[in-house]
Amino acid sequence: MVHTEDASSRKREIEEKLKQEQETLSFIRENLEKSDQQTKGMVSILSSFESRLMQLENSIIPVHKQTENLQRLQENVDKTLSCMDHVISYYHVAKDTDRIIREGPTGRLDEYLACIAKIQKAVEYFQDNNPDSPELNTVKARFEKGKELLEAEFRSLLTRYSKPVPPILILDAIGVDEELEVQEDVVLEHLPEAVLQDIICIAGWLVEYGRNQDFMNVYFQIRSNQLDRSIKGLKDHFRKNSASSGILYSPAVQTKRKDTPTKKAPKRPGGDSSGCIEGPREEVSLKNLDLRVKHLSDALTEKHGAASGKDDVLDIEIDSYIHCISAFVKLAQSEYALLAEIIPEHHQKKTFDSLIQEALDNLMLEGDNIVSAARRAIMRHDYSAVLTIFPILRHLKMNKSEFDATLQGTAASTKNKLPTLITSMETIGAKALEEFADSIKNDPDKEYNMPKDGTVHELTSNAILFLQQLLDFHETAGAMLASQETSSSASSYTSEFNKRLLSTYICKVLGNLQLNLLSKSKVYEDSALSAIFLHNNYNYTLKSLEKSELIQLVTVTQKKAENSYRELIEQQIQMYQHSWLKVTEHLTSRNMPVFQPGAKLKDKERQVIKDKFKGFNDGLEELCKIQKGWAIPDKEQRDFIRQAQRRVVSEAYRAFLHRCANISFTKNPEKYHKYRPEEVEEMIEKLFDTSA
Repeated sequence: MVHTEDASSRKREIEEKLKQEQETLSFIRENLEKSDQQTKGMVSILSSFESRLMQLENSIIPVHKQTENLQRLQENVDKTLSCMDHVISYYHVAKDTDRIIREGPTGRLDEYLACIAKIQKAVEYFQDNNPDSPELNTVKARFEKGKELLEAEFRSLLTRYSKPVPPILILDAIGVDEELEVQEDVVLEHLPEAVLQDIICIAGWLVEYGRNQDFMNVYFQIRSNQLDRSIKGLKDHFRKNSASSGILYSPAVQTKRKDTPTKKAPKRPGGDSSGCIEGPREEVSLKNLDLRVKHLSDALTEKHGAASGKDDVLDIEIDSYIHCISAFVKLAQSEYALLAEIIPEHHQKKTFDSLIQEALDNLMLEGDNIVSAARRAIMRHDYSAVLTIFPILRHLKMNKSEFDATLQGTAASTKNKLPTLITSMETIGAKALEEFADSIKNDPDKEYNMPKDGTVHELTSNAILFLQQLLDFHETAGAMLASQETSSSASSYTSEFNKRLLSTYICKVLGNLQLNLLSKSKVYEDSALSAIFLHNNYNYTLKSLEKSELIQLVTVTQKKAENSYRELIEQQIQMYQHSWLKVTEHLTSRNMPVFQPGAKLKDKERQVIKDKFKGFNDGLEELCKIQKGWAIPDKEQRDFIRQAQRRVVSEAYRAFLHRCANISFTKNPEKYHKYRPEEVEEMIEKLFDTSA
């Protein structure tokens, strides 16, 4: 029973589930049918949409292609119009740029160059596309006109703004102010900055587009003229200041032992630097130069005392030339710096060479004229004129390295100009020195030219003065002598070698002087005057050597030179003192009678004593009268010789009087005993004193 119920219950459950499943299946079938219907509807819609899209595409694609063609045609038209405008613009370039080209580039260089660029493009277009067209000739002519005006502007700017450098600025640049411990570098600004930039711009265009190098010739001609005017302005500055102050400036002879000119250059009163206006081309007058050399020579042959306390011989032309040499170097360096900004690099050296030629040639010509004037003076046996060469030669040699560096890269003929001038100066200088030494040796013994009072001969004073002036340029003189040496020992000219050469030369001059003086002394008939003459000259020579540095040079090769002169001086003093023997020999006991006190002398014995007194008196009076007119300029030597002679004569006279004190040899003793010993001493004290 139970099992039956369970089965029935199970059956019902199964039937209910079956029923539910059937219902679910029916639901699914219904949905599937609906889905199929919807799918069919969607397929139908899509098919319809696809059909419409195909219709739309068939309609749009032809339109698109037509539009694309139209756009391409439009672009082609635009390009054609643009090209036409561009081409047409070339035909209008000449007209469009006519006014600007005609008016020139002054004041609007950038705008002008832009116009030139347009014209240049037009020329290129016609050359490439229509070389036979008349328009090509038109724009070519316009381009050439524009280039011509640019060249004219280049010349105009250079001419208008290139001014000579004021002398004061040049002097500052070469550093001649001794008061400044450290010289400041002075920048020489030749052109205003804005003008310089325009010139650089034009030069760059002419090189790149103008295919023209003529502007380089224009440049060097204008700048060469300014360089030459600057140097001439400096020369005029020296001359004007010399004339206004009455002082000639030159380091021709300096007391400072330096081989560089140290004389402070004069400056224009009030700082005026306007003295650089170009005048007529200055030519060095050989006649005037000869006169200037003669002026220097005449001054050198004067004694130091006539120089009114000045130890320098000041010559404006020499000083001016020396400073012009320094100015040339400084200005040339400045010109090269300016040129390097304007001229293409591969043309710079050649242009610079041309630029400096006129100024350099003028300097070398003036140097050659100085050499020629010195040569003519030497032919007249005026050897002092060589001293005009020394300061210049010294300055040239000291600045040669900087000079060579400045001219580096120029033609060999340009670089050789300074060495050639230096060689000429060394040759003429060495010739003058040798001929001067010979002239000292061969100076004729002219009786009328001998000092009547036995003082220092003009030959001695001139020779010593010449050597003293030479001392101011001892290094230059030594090198000058060395330059003429051909021996193997002179293959390397050292300072010590040059010094020994100069010492040998000075000793040669002094030796020649000594020989000549000895010969001249024989002109005097009186051997005592001859001795005084030699004494004065030897003493003057020794004192002059000792007062200067000459003695130091002499002792390089003659160690005992001072002692030799002292011995010569002593010998002449002894020779002079020998002249008094004819006076003092009457005072000796020779021939004196031997007598007893109170005994009467014989007439012959009395006469001997009378003759001794008379011989002494006459000899004393005669010597004092003669020697009173003689001269010993050196007070120390004069006093020494007087005192020595006074002592010798006085002692002999007193001894003689003592021996004759108790002898009655005459009734008129005052007739023979004319002078007391004190009076004799006073007479000797007045020797060598024309004013007594």
